[in-house]
Amino acid sequence: MNNREKPELRRLPLFREMTTPTFDSLMKTAYSQTFPPQLELIRQGEYADFLHVIIDGSVELHASWNGRNTVMGVVQPVSTFILAACVCDAPYLMSARTLERAKIVMIPVADVRVALRRDPDFAMAAMRELANGYRGFVRQTRNLKLRNSVERLAAYILYRSRYEGDADSIVLPVEKRHLASYLGMTPENLSRSIRTLQADCLTVQGMRLTITDRTRLMAVAAPDSLMDEPVENPTKAAFSRQAELGQA
Repeated sequence: MNNREKPELRRLPLFREMTTPTFDSLMKTAYSQTFPPQLELIRQGEYADFLHVIIDGSVELHASWNGRNTVMGVVQPVSTFILAACVCDAPYLMSARTLERAKIVMIPVADVRVALRRDPDFAMAAMRELANGYRGFVRQTRNLKLRNSVERLAAYILYRSRYEGDADSIVLPVEKRHLASYLGMTPENLSRSIRTLQADCLTVQGMRLTITDRTRLMAVAAPDSLMDEPVENPTKAAFSRQAELGQA
């Protein structure tokens, strides 16, 4: 893999605290590859061969059952997916496909497991990442079960706004049908929810949403620190907390 990509990987929480020999050992067997849009990278039910790290582009995590499909999240650079299946040597619970041209680093999962056994700092970092993933899952489940569709959309818009430095105008990073699935709605239900918010606190132009009354939007969403994801980096927008949602 390209030596210019290694510092980006080294800065990831998962790899930041491991010893240099452990990191160098993993990098010896890792390689990067660029994939075209709409390519299926992994399939639910299969076992992990690699730990994936996305360097450029975006990857959609999705699941299906009985003819139904849903979006679980969208992974953006630089982050890993799907760690839990790699650690547990268990089948993937989700599939993953590229949404656009994407560069991905792949680390053989057998080498990851050896490194976890040998390097306590790497093992602790993996434990934290999996714990954060669990907490992200609980937050998302609370959001889906306790809020109605309009409240979920309002909360998502506020989250995007905070992530972009409290911007009043945001651009959706994915198609509305993908957003609808992620928020647990049909596209029609999302359209109705948008129209409801347009009545008092929002204007919409294509993929751009502009908050016209933040106080009213906050009243609809009723932000809750136990439900809504904290914003740790307001300078970079994301569809969701990918480092958390991508670990199941």
